Amino acid sequence: MSAEEPQDGSAEEEDNLRYFVRIGQTDLDGTKSVERSLTDMKGIGKRTARIVADAAGVDRHATFGRLEQEDIDAVTDVVQNFEDHAPEWMVNRQKDFFSGETTHKVGSDLEQKRRHDINRMKMISSYKGVRHKRGQKVRGQRTKSTGRTEGTIGVNVEAIREEAEAEEGGEE
Repeated sequence: MSAEEPQDGSAEEEDNLRYFVRIGQTDLDGTKSVERSLTDMKGIGKRTARIVADAAGVDRHATFGRLEQEDIDAVTDVVQNFEDHAPEWMVNRQKDFFSGETTHKVGSDLEQKRRHDINRMKMISSYKGVRHKRGQKVRGQRTKSTGRTEGTIGVNVEAIREEAEAEEGGEE
């Protein structure tokens, strides 16, 4: 018996495995655990994934693709309504600028809101908006020696070697 051969009916378990589980507009890897697979979604990190699994009543170490459809639906429901299952300080859209609501955005909704916020900052010419317009660092990082786009500053060893080789070739 080799290591590649399935043992004790595991071939049937392989048939029940979903390789992709779709939540919202994101395909998640069904071969990973629930907790690790959820972290592939934008807007869900390790801690959030743990809370989602606990709130849905699912073992977070179970393989995501082997869960029953009811469990996957429960996880999807918790992800879509995360603000109801988590404390207010943990969601990513607290007191939204336009609506004033506290929500948790995931996937493409999060990217869209982020672009919208950056465009609003650019339009009102706030400090962060001006930094975004110029393509400079926004969050207070140092810029004297990092973030340069003009190439390297310092000694170019390869150019020195080429010049030395050219001089040696010219002398001979």
